[in-house]
Amino acid sequence: MTHISALTPPVVKKSTQVQTLSCIAGVCQAVTLASVVRQHKGTTLVVSSDTPSALSLELELNYLLSADGIKVRLFPDRETLPYDSFSPHQDLISQRLETLSQITQADHSVVIVPVSTLMMRLPPKSFLSANVFVLKKGDKYQLQDVRQHLTDTGYHLVEQVYEHGEFAIRGSILDIFPTGVNMPLRIELFDDEVETIRHFDPETQRSLHPVDAIRLLPAKEFPTDSAAIEGFRQRYRRRFEVIVKEPESVYQLVSRNLMPAGIENYLPLFFDDIATLFDYLPKDTQLVTLGDIEKSARAHLQEVEHRYLDRRVDPLRPLLAPKELYLLIEELFAAFKPLPRYQFIAPSSEANDDKASVIDAHLLPDISANHKLKHPLLALQDYAQGAQRILFSAESEGRREALLELLGKIQLKPTLFSHFNEFIQSDVKLGLIVSPLSRGCLLKFGPRDAVSIICETELFGHRISQQRRREKQRQISNDALIKNLAELKVGQPIVHIEHGVALYQGLITLDTGGLVAEYLQLEYAGGDKLYVPVSNLHLISRYSMGADGDAHLNKLGNETWAKAKNKAIEKIRDVAAELLDVYARRQARPGESCAIDEEEYAQFAHGFPFEETVDQESAIHAVLADMQSPTAMDRLVCGDVGFGKTEVAMRAAFVAVNAGKQVVVLVPTTLLAQQHYENFKDRFADWPVVTEVMSRFRTAKEQDQVLKQLEEGKVDIVIGTHKLLQSQVKFENLGLLIIDEEHRFGVRQKEKIKALRANVDILTLTATPIPRTLNMAMSGMRDLSIIATPPAKRLAVKTFVREFDLATVREAILREILRGGQVYYLHNNVETIEKCAQDIIDLLPEARVVVAHGQMRERDLERVMSDFYHQRFNVLVCTTIIETGIDVPSANTIIIERADTFGLAQLHQLRGRVGRSHHQAYAYLMTPHPKRMTSDARKRLEAIDALEDLGAGFMLATQDLEIRGAGELLGEEQSGHISKIGFSLYMEMLESAVKALKQGKEPSLAQMLNQQCEIELRIPALLPEAYVGDVNIRLSLYKRIAGCETEAALDELKVELIDRFGLLPEATKNLMEMTLYKHQATRLGATKIEVHATGGSIEFSNDHVIDPGFIIGLLQSQPQIYRMEGPNKLKFSLPAETAKDRLALVKLLLEQLSQHQSQHRLGDK
Repeated sequence: MTHISALTPPVVKKSTQVQTLSCIAGVCQAVTLASVVRQHKGTTLVVSSDTPSALSLELELNYLLSADGIKVRLFPDRETLPYDSFSPHQDLISQRLETLSQITQADHSVVIVPVSTLMMRLPPKSFLSANVFVLKKGDKYQLQDVRQHLTDTGYHLVEQVYEHGEFAIRGSILDIFPTGVNMPLRIELFDDEVETIRHFDPETQRSLHPVDAIRLLPAKEFPTDSAAIEGFRQRYRRRFEVIVKEPESVYQLVSRNLMPAGIENYLPLFFDDIATLFDYLPKDTQLVTLGDIEKSARAHLQEVEHRYLDRRVDPLRPLLAPKELYLLIEELFAAFKPLPRYQFIAPSSEANDDKASVIDAHLLPDISANHKLKHPLLALQDYAQGAQRILFSAESEGRREALLELLGKIQLKPTLFSHFNEFIQSDVKLGLIVSPLSRGCLLKFGPRDAVSIICETELFGHRISQQRRREKQRQISNDALIKNLAELKVGQPIVHIEHGVALYQGLITLDTGGLVAEYLQLEYAGGDKLYVPVSNLHLISRYSMGADGDAHLNKLGNETWAKAKNKAIEKIRDVAAELLDVYARRQARPGESCAIDEEEYAQFAHGFPFEETVDQESAIHAVLADMQSPTAMDRLVCGDVGFGKTEVAMRAAFVAVNAGKQVVVLVPTTLLAQQHYENFKDRFADWPVVTEVMSRFRTAKEQDQVLKQLEEGKVDIVIGTHKLLQSQVKFENLGLLIIDEEHRFGVRQKEKIKALRANVDILTLTATPIPRTLNMAMSGMRDLSIIATPPAKRLAVKTFVREFDLATVREAILREILRGGQVYYLHNNVETIEKCAQDIIDLLPEARVVVAHGQMRERDLERVMSDFYHQRFNVLVCTTIIETGIDVPSANTIIIERADTFGLAQLHQLRGRVGRSHHQAYAYLMTPHPKRMTSDARKRLEAIDALEDLGAGFMLATQDLEIRGAGELLGEEQSGHISKIGFSLYMEMLESAVKALKQGKEPSLAQMLNQQCEIELRIPALLPEAYVGDVNIRLSLYKRIAGCETEAALDELKVELIDRFGLLPEATKNLMEMTLYKHQATRLGATKIEVHATGGSIEFSNDHVIDPGFIIGLLQSQPQIYRMEGPNKLKFSLPAETAKDRLALVKLLLEQLSQHQSQHRLGDK
């Protein structure tokens, strides 16, 4: 047994040679492995025993090899169980196929794979190489051929491209989201030549930067062309010797080219020959295995066998045997044989033999901080006195600053280094780096060079999750979230301002006297139909139901609607006045404007490790503008969990502290206070800002010290729970109050917050605003910023509403823990929670289960949560205590028992606990039999099931408000009016009334009812079906066109339409021009304009703004052209044969009228 240095492992030259290295896990293993990779100029295949170690190794090797230009690739698992009825997420398939295509290139690289993933059989190498398709600018292609190729290789034809593996064709424009690419692409052809290729944003559908060529990989791990389908059918018949006639059987579905979920379990039936990862590896590959690979492989095969026996009874889905889908142990080790191999084993391993080279490294003694002692780092201090060299590793800049401070207390002053290698090559005794290295050790690099590498794990027993730089991606406009009519489904109730509540029955094209136009078809009580031209979409709003459930349809031509509407209007005026009173009092609140040091602020902003999303940027700008204004800020920032609200708060805190003010961050739980404290400390690490936390983690003496420093102004930012609201907490100069999740505080605490509000700036952060808060914000009493853009790579949480059964529970937990993740199991009954935990242990003995609930002693609860955070347990059986808990990025499945008993906001909040990383997250909402649930509960579950979208928290709050009825907001009386006219219309009218009163005007009926001028030119004005095929996209575009009030807004939309759908048809140009004139005419007080071949008319409202003298002048000077009909209708005789003539005539008339406006409206007299 020879002892060697981690930097000089022996070189393995012969193909069949196996070199065993005895090495402790963690830094020692990562450093030695990096040396092994550097020595070999080809590909290194690293096989780990499980998924978590593969993930952490990817981080460590990327760090250690970054300067060498060596590519580190992880071949990801499918993240499904053997014989699962799930298919992998499309993003994972994309990553897998991209990695497979890169592995074949013989370069200096590392491929990391867990052994369970390595054992899966894969498509043959020829499948990938034969199906790569390159599109270049300037080359010629038949669009039909490209379409066929995409369909044959698994791409899915859609109306609008959002995800990997989708494509859309509109005229000569092809949109596609190729496998292995971060952003979709838009290809424009001129005839059959590729004119441009540009990336585009999948949310806004706007084009971004151009590229010269794209490489299209298949979208699935198997072909889907007709020959492949026929091949599947033949192999299926040979293999199972039976054909199942049921249409939902795998055989019949694939025969119809419908790929069922879990089709990957039939991969061999698509090919004559099947491959493994070994077939993709270049010839010069060397192999590295970590830990007991054989033991892990056997355990995996056992699980495969178990699931095979469990599931093979289903005649609709007969199963292939395990050996057809996975390598057996003998095959795996036979594939290892020809490769030169390093075998890393633990020093205590039975596999240790005399030939093993032992890496000269030792575990560190226990040097962890002991907070019970007067000097917590006493053990480290003693150890440091006898050590040759020490390198400390912190996990972020903020942690580095905290560590420097702690080490300074025991007279240790390390030198800062930018990289591990830089310290090793120096002769400095004491160093400190920022790195993802975990689990330190004493490493010997030479007889007189022993380095103790101490990570935070050794000192504090936990790991702060690494942040990765994210790209700017996915931007959703709030307007789209709030007002998008595209979600309208046929049969849903909607409101027509003039005729009341009806059912929407779709878009219909009608030919009236040779003029083709599109109409919304509405059905009223008694089956009466109303056809609303798309140019009048402003009269339509969604009907949001109150608590009673179904909408009460109005009858056409009946007085009921008019009465209900008029009653609501009367009341709305009073409500608006009341709201304005509150608004005025708030505006009158004295505040101090904060001056912003632009240079220092820019430097602080630059320290944010991610790209800001568009929503985040606009929220930050709004907050800074509020802080600079002389009135006190009261802003609500609403955004889903993990969407970057904290950064908005940190920017505000920085501005306040820089202006000499103190900041309070109020949170509902101690654990959250601790996490915020660590995050703030981290973010302000490079600034002279003193941040403190008031929580039970601090001794009474420490808390008294913080209180004293707060009063003296020595603490800039203090974070804590409601304890900060106690009377003994005094501030020297409080300037900003940040409240996280306000609805989690009790009534008494809210009263205390109100008292604090006197004249400080208030910033409230929330994921799901409580309805009252939301409505006050919507009607202008508080300012509202919405962050609806998810961070890049964050996948929506897959939500399942299921009747409770143990098989689903077992499968959900198993799927998560096998991919190295963690599970929240929510059982909201303290009395039976221990039994529930025991049931899970009986169901899954391999799970590491722990219990957490609010009746535990606080210290015990904190310990449990900390242990779960640091992955010592992988299933947390808990109550709703986790609702505002700490972030656990590796917890990606939540199972909620009796989901029917929770409110919508709460369910959304709970679901937000998972899906904090780029792994697909799952939420299982378990319910009793549907008959045992209330109709409200069913509606809540349907709502949360439908809103899987990221950023849906805001929509959920609106919907929650609708489900409960808005009685809570404005009292029962208002609730009645709301349910009669619908929430959306009520809010529109209220907003309009508030706006008018703010300007010192009486709210006008026309304004409140959103009345616009009608223009009737009898010319084609629509989005032809041939131009925009999808009816829902067409409907939302009509709504957007109707909402463009200026020429600039219309021009911007024109650019987008040309970009997405090609050149505008004449009918669409007409529609956009008419929209512009409609808004101009409305502002002038016109109510209707008609133009036909020989003339037309303009009707005015009583409060128009046209100078009467100008109209009298027209009548006197040109009586043969102009005449009045009644008091408000001006008729004119002017020829206008064509569409162009009629539009030009309307433009001319409106220009003349605009130049002759009176100084006040007639209605103002």
